[in-house]
Amino acid sequence: MTENLFHRQSENAAPEAVAEGHVSAAPLATRMRPQTLDEFVGQQHVLSPGKLLWRAIKADRISSIILYGPPGTGKTTLATVIANATKSKFERLSGVESNVADIRRVIATAANRLANTGQRTILFIDEIHRFNKAQQDVLLPDVENGTVRLIGATTHNPFFYVNSPLVSRSQIFELKPLRPDDIKTLLRRALEREEYEADDSALDFLATASDGDARKALNALEIGALTTPGGRITKAVAEESIQKKAVVYDADEDEHYDTISAFIKSMRGSDPNAALYWLAKMVVAGEDPRFIARRITILAAEDIGLADPMALVVAVAAHHAVEFIGWPEGELPLAEATVYCATAPKSNASAKGIWDAKADVEQGRTLPVPEHLRDTHYQGATRLGHGKGYKYAHDFEGHIVEQEYVPTTKKYYEPGDQGFELKVRERMEKWKQQLQKQK
Repeated sequence: MTENLFHRQSENAAPEAVAEGHVSAAPLATRMRPQTLDEFVGQQHVLSPGKLLWRAIKADRISSIILYGPPGTGKTTLATVIANATKSKFERLSGVESNVADIRRVIATAANRLANTGQRTILFIDEIHRFNKAQQDVLLPDVENGTVRLIGATTHNPFFYVNSPLVSRSQIFELKPLRPDDIKTLLRRALEREEYEADDSALDFLATASDGDARKALNALEIGALTTPGGRITKAVAEESIQKKAVVYDADEDEHYDTISAFIKSMRGSDPNAALYWLAKMVVAGEDPRFIARRITILAAEDIGLADPMALVVAVAAHHAVEFIGWPEGELPLAEATVYCATAPKSNASAKGIWDAKADVEQGRTLPVPEHLRDTHYQGATRLGHGKGYKYAHDFEGHIVEQEYVPTTKKYYEPGDQGFELKVRERMEKWKQQLQKQK
């Protein structure tokens, strides 16, 4: 039985694990790693028949690529599959542990291999974003001339964290969290090969709770199988095995910016349910509450504006409340402000006004201040003609008077058609009629 188990593990282990003789001690996720493209599960947006990456692998026309996405989405696995499919030598370096000398050694060996046997080398660099500029620059000549086929893997957006010259020489493929159905396919495959038993409810739970991370789901399955008397994995066992869900979120990575973006756009789109979900994700992940409060305040001014002036008041109050009481109760004023802003009438009229005015100031001729509006508080201002002809608005009916306030007829503010701005629109129309009477 042990011999057969070892045989099953060997067939599905990564090449480097087999070579080192550590297959039997490897985690289930490593033992289950697919070796061919047909065995690979998920990522159909880039690996469906006919897609660019699928065609490149099948035609052995892989150049240099960078795979990026969350943990457990198959970046390392896909690199080994590509090496197997293209009959290339697989060399692996770590962005954390490897240095320039390691890079030069692998490249020199790859050049000799190509010259003597014609076999190409896949150089897989895990966490390539951790390489500094000098390390990344060392790769450029040999990537460009084809000495090695580079496959970089990163959880960071390469357009932000990998050198532009290296990005420009590589094709970028984003790997997404696996769908629950994909995770269940992998779990059932593991059950069959490892002779584990599990309830469907346990598989459903693991497929959902793993957040699209195949490694997390498979390792939880193995823990459950090895620590359960009788070996059958129930939903209760699965819940205990995977423990508390770790929210995929990092304060300096894509999830941080993507989540706050979804949060803001949900409030702007008047969907309080979506906004509360994204708020909850940030709260659970430990986001800085002041950052959340600042973004709510910005939205209140930019996207609600005078349609409901109280939105800014509520947002600022929530900001002060969060700083005063902190976590965990700080989630309450943030939730209140979120719902208020999401359900408030919307207008970006004042925001658009300042953006348009700034554009004119920055791109056009700076307009002079009319003489009658200039400062008159200092001695000699009158001799310069400052203030001459100025009309004091409070001396006129309705506290409004016809005079030039800026030497342009361009309109920067047009009231919206919701909430308080309807009153502003009516007021401005009344002023317009009054000014017509003064002419």
